[in-house]
Order: sequence, then structure tokens, then C-alpha cells
Amino acid sequence: MTVKPAAVRRRVKPRHHLRRELPLHLMLLPGVILYLVFCYVPMGGLVIAFQRFVPAKGMFGPQQWVGLDNFSYIFSMPNTANVIRNTLVIAVWKIVLNLVVPIIVSLMLNEVSHKRFKSTVQTIIYFPYFISWIVFAAIMTDILSPSDGILNMLIKLLGGQPVYFLGSNETFQQTIIWTDVWKGFGYGTVVYLAAMTGIDPSLYEAATIDGAGRFQQMLHVTLPGIRMVITLMMVLSLGNVLNAGFDQIYNLYSPVVYETGDILDTMVYRLGLENAKYGPAAAVGMFKSLISCLLVSVSYYVAIRFFDYRLF
Repeated sequence: MTVKPAAVRRRVKPRHHLRRELPLHLMLLPGVILYLVFCYVPMGGLVIAFQRFVPAKGMFGPQQWVGLDNFSYIFSMPNTANVIRNTLVIAVWKIVLNLVVPIIVSLMLNEVSHKRFKSTVQTIIYFPYFISWIVFAAIMTDILSPSDGILNMLIKLLGGQPVYFLGSNETFQQTIIWTDVWKGFGYGTVVYLAAMTGIDPSLYEAATIDGAGRFQQMLHVTLPGIRMVITLMMVLSLGNVLNAGFDQIYNLYSPVVYETGDILDTMVYRLGLENAKYGPAAAVGMFKSLISCLLVSVSYYVAIRFFDYRLF
């Protein structure tokens, strides 16, 4: 039997790996195609941000180039600063609460020993995640109605005055934030509970021997055990700091609450689709994308620098 030289074996090995892993690459192909078609190809439309775009001339037609005039226009609008502030306030609170609430609920559910009760609670809190914002917004409109909504009926029974949650600038932002948390925290709970199953049970046994109670085990064993998952969720969420939730706000807001409810995405919608100002709308979208890209890069650096988290 002849033995191939090491150099030949090294040349053959990558081919062998590629042939063995080809089915896995083919499984990724549909997702790659979707990303190319819906995420990368549309990036060619960013040139509209530097044009006075006329749809009749076509995407590649002889459009008039205006340089940075569209950016100057959007930043000179009187409500731009307020829109950016609303976007940041709503998005930051959503990011914080969508990290904190699922972690707290997961820690509490992890301490429940009754499996049937635990699975029932998980199903109930996870169910809203599957409902679209169109349906969920209709449900919220009924629940929060100032005349016959369940929540306002309860407030009246307790002697309070009805609150117009979706029609008052004082309460609209808080309503948007907490309804988003209610809808989405079940998904985060599933992620953290799955991470907790990977913690070595011997760590809990050692903590018990050392005299640690359930709360101390939660702080010193469970939380450190899911630290990497928390870091991953934080890194992924920081890239969406300017995504305050178009689907939710568009289905719940009205001109009455534009002062506190108008965000960058709804501003783009009105500029581009309602007012046919395609150049300024593209400029807002490009500004938002650049800030999001910067924040993703910063958050990834922080994850590497302080949490030793790496994707590869």
C-alpha cells in the first residue's frame, strides 16, 4: 500500500470537506438568495438619495443629480429633530425592556418545578409573538378603548378617570413600548430558557453544598451561565436602535399623536408614498442605515472587548 505525501493529502482535504458539506451549503442557498434579492440588490436604489428622482424616467434614466440637497432638506424640516428624538426614546426603551423582561421571566420560570404549569405559562406568553401587528393592533385598540375597553372599565371600577392611551401624547409612547414588550418577550424567554438547559447541573450542586440559596444560585450560576446569550441578544438588538417599529406604530398612531409617535420609518412612508418626495425619503432611509451600521460595529467591538464574545 502506498502512502500519499503530506502535501498531496493537504491538497485533497479541502475538496473532501467541500463534497461532504455540500448539502449544508445547498440548504443555505435559499436564504442567501433571499438576502441578495431583498437586501443587497435594493441597495442600488440608494442613488435616489442624491437625485431629484422622477419615476417616469426609470431607475436608470437621466435623473437630475442634486448632491446632498435631499439631506439638507430633511434636516431643515421643523419636525426632524422631534422625529429622531421619538425614534431614539421608543427604540432604546424597547431594547432595554426586551432584554430585561425576558431575562427576569426566564429566571422565574426556571425555578418552577411543576412541568405542566411551566409549559402552560410558556405557551400563553409565547402566543402573542405569532400574531401579526395588524391583528394585535386591533386587539389593543379594543382593550385600550376609552369608552368600552377592558382596561378603562377596570380603571372606572376603581374610581379613576378613563385614559385615552392611543390618543394622548402623554401616554402614547408608554403604550407603544409596553405593548411591544408584551408581544415579544415570550420569544426572548424561550431563547434564555433554552440557554439555561445547557448549564452544568453540577454547578448548582456545588453551590448548594457551599450554602447558596435559590436566589444566590440564580445570581452566581444561572446568570453567568447565559451571559454569552445575553451578549448576543444585546449585540443583535443594538443594530435596531433606530427601528422603533413601523408595523406597530403605523397601525396604532394617528395625526393626534404625531408629536410623540412619529418616527423615522413613518416619516419615510409619508415622504415617499404619500407626498411622492422620493429623494428625501431615500435620504432618511440612508441616514438611518448608516447609523445602524455604525452601532452594530460599536456593539460588536464592545462585545469582544468586555465580554470576549466572537462570532468566529
